[in-house]
Amino acid sequence: MNDTLADETTGDDTTGTGGTIGTGTMRADAVDRILGQWAQVRPDVDCSAMGVAGRISRASRLLERGIKEHFSEHDLEPWEFDVLATLFRSNPDHRLCMSDLATAAMVSSAALTNRVDRLAAKGLVHREVSPANRRMVLITLTGEGRALVDALLSGHVANEERLLAGLTGEDRAQLSVLLRKLLTSLGDAGPC
Repeated sequence: MNDTLADETTGDDTTGTGGTIGTGTMRADAVDRILGQWAQVRPDVDCSAMGVAGRISRASRLLERGIKEHFSEHDLEPWEFDVLATLFRSNPDHRLCMSDLATAAMVSSAALTNRVDRLAAKGLVHREVSPANRRMVLITLTGEGRALVDALLSGHVANEERLLAGLTGEDRAQLSVLLRKLLTSLGDAGPC
């Protein structure tokens, strides 16, 4: 394998590491450098999977940082918005039992309990025992919680648009299909 990285001006990938960029204005990224280093020290190992996983991981961290910065301007943590938004979009009552909320928000029950406690202390959610089943705890958005999600949604979407501005609409559609395929292959099943 050639150990030269993708050309910074043309974007041609000359590493042979599975990060084919093609011609145009594409620049090498940090993963290209890593793959190039692996190609030098272990040319016998195909590290192209490392390139995909590394790029997904790095993109996730960068997107999370951009989202966190946006919500910090509103004195809110991204996880707080996630829980509130999950309740907001779940049903007309904006209410879920703890187990359904944990599943929808993709967090453990223990983590969710702590999060709900913090949101309740801010007056954004209300916790109550279900009248139909005393073992079930229901979490409901308060009026203040609904108003906050409603007010922040447009800005959140605009921030994500900004973060994804490097991709065309066609790029986004292709990436979405590929990421959906990856997630389902990893066992991330959607609603039935």
